[in-house]
Amino acid sequence: MNVKVKIPPRVIRETLSICPECKKRLSAVIVRRGSDYFLEKTCPEHGSSSTVTWRGENPSYYDWGAGYIPPAWDENIALNCPDNCGLCSGHLQKTCCALVEVTHRCDLHCPVCFANSDHNDTEPTVEELYSQFQQLVKDGATFVQLSGGEPTARDDLTEIVAAAKRAGCVNIQLNSNGIRLGRDKHLARALREAGLSFVFMQFDGTDDEIYNKLRGGSLLTDKIAAINNCADVFLGVTLVPTLVPGINDNNIGEIIDFGLSNSPVVRGIHFQPISYFGRYPHPPENKDRITLPEVLRAIEEQTGGKLNISDFAPSSCDHPYCGFHGDFVVLPNKALMKLTQKKPAPCCGDDAHLKNRNFVARRWNRSEKSEANSDEGEDFTELNAFAKRIKSHGFTITAMVFQDAWNLDIQRLRQCSLHVSERGLSTNSDHKMIPFCAKYLTAAQPSRE
Repeated sequence: MNVKVKIPPRVIRETLSICPECKKRLSAVIVRRGSDYFLEKTCPEHGSSSTVTWRGENPSYYDWGAGYIPPAWDENIALNCPDNCGLCSGHLQKTCCALVEVTHRCDLHCPVCFANSDHNDTEPTVEELYSQFQQLVKDGATFVQLSGGEPTARDDLTEIVAAAKRAGCVNIQLNSNGIRLGRDKHLARALREAGLSFVFMQFDGTDDEIYNKLRGGSLLTDKIAAINNCADVFLGVTLVPTLVPGINDNNIGEIIDFGLSNSPVVRGIHFQPISYFGRYPHPPENKDRITLPEVLRAIEEQTGGKLNISDFAPSSCDHPYCGFHGDFVVLPNKALMKLTQKKPAPCCGDDAHLKNRNFVARRWNRSEKSEANSDEGEDFTELNAFAKRIKSHGFTITAMVFQDAWNLDIQRLRQCSLHVSERGLSTNSDHKMIPFCAKYLTAAQPSRE
């Protein structure tokens, strides 16, 4: 008779987190139960919680973080984290990408929204944003993401892009749902001429049933139109799917196929497993989560082995358990040449964060000149032809696992390199940079179902 042996839980490491109900800071542990890993904590007032952070051993939790050397841990270093964030002395990373909110308005009311966007008309003027961009450049943050809300809700968005360019921002990224970009064929050209570098576009799948469930409407036609309008003006697009179990986690392979078939206008795909902050329909259970190794396994399985787990590496700019990256070149037959470096350099040395942001910009930016010089009939085993192909048809597949009140690990938060620019009400001296997950951290909300 086969007897199933129950493996006792094992504490992997200690960290800090918060109570998802009252947001009070708590001690927490990462615990292994079988082949899964959980962040566990207990609030004296609201009880205990156990949130899955890693499912399965392919890839192995230990192998994935093997190259990571954790910093010395002193609870006093991050004494006020995350309550008083603003890149304190305990924060370990410089800014690779600075997110700037230009509006709270949005033309959608998605069941899930990290910004909990609304139709509030209060928003900064172009000149106020220009001052904010100047401060970012002064601080060395020249890679900016215009976000919201939905930035295209502003009729003066081209002026905002121009202001960022005038202030000295080198790479200007638009975070958009793509609806107005698809319906207004002149907008992409105006933004490109104003200085926009590339578009980070919400793209949850290749089936309208997905959009109806996640976004409340049939939006695939608008998404495709937006990609085509960007293609006409050589504006690169990175597709950004929010992955939700039972809704689009079986569509990952088709999203990748769609992206590759639309290269070179589509420069890559950035998967975001759902996190529960901002607006969400109900407090999450572990079945409502998809973890990083599950995304990697889905990529391998749903592409039929065209892509493998071994083609990806942990993020070189954040904590290894925050995400992954894969670097590729799309060949004329839509085959992929794999270029991912397996031993990434530390991101934030003296100038390493600059190298990282410039690498991302080169991959996501689209150049009419480089594409004109890339001959489909060339022999790409020849060095010069291959170098041109990298510039014209580079393709990245990345993921970022954001943290919420249930799975917040302050050790991970201290290494965040995606920061939200928060301008003070009076002067630029009030300007702060806040790690993304700390900025949008919200306590548990009652179910709306």
